[in-house]
Amino acid sequence: MRIGLLSDTHGYMGPEILEVTATCDEIWHAGDIGHADVLKALSRTAPVLAVYGNIDDAEMRRTCPEMVMVERQGLKMLMIHIAGTPGRYNAHVRKLVTAHAPDILVCGHSHILRVMKDPATGHWHLNPGAAGHHGFHLIRTMLTFTLDNGRLCDMAAVEFGRRGRLSGA
Repeated sequence: MRIGLLSDTHGYMGPEILEVTATCDEIWHAGDIGHADVLKALSRTAPVLAVYGNIDDAEMRRTCPEMVMVERQGLKMLMIHIAGTPGRYNAHVRKLVTAHAPDILVCGHSHILRVMKDPATGHWHLNPGAAGHHGFHLIRTMLTFTLDNGRLCDMAAVEFGRRGRLSGA
């Protein structure tokens, strides 16, 4: 099962993103979606799982949950927008990780692409960075990978080039 993972689109959905997601079996969006049109565009390429982020409005919060917990290809995935990093998760996420013991924890918010194993629990920590143009990141990114019978493999970081100007600049 091929997954396209993105976050922090902040209302932007360009053809370069859709070209990548068209190769995926499922798309995961880790919040700060920005506008319902983003989800509509993504859903035309593959089924979408999404959580709302801190910039998302009431419509997005009605459409998407705060967190998603699903199993795919024998792996449990927990997705929430704001989590922190391994060893520095916020209290809410620490409780969720303890209660659900995910194999994969997906988050966004930081705009920093990060893929690592949590040394304490052994789960994969995946943050795809930011695919949108608003924020402090320099390069727009997302992740693609394959889930295959209990394995996470074929991980690739996709770079879309420099982001636009800072919001309000």
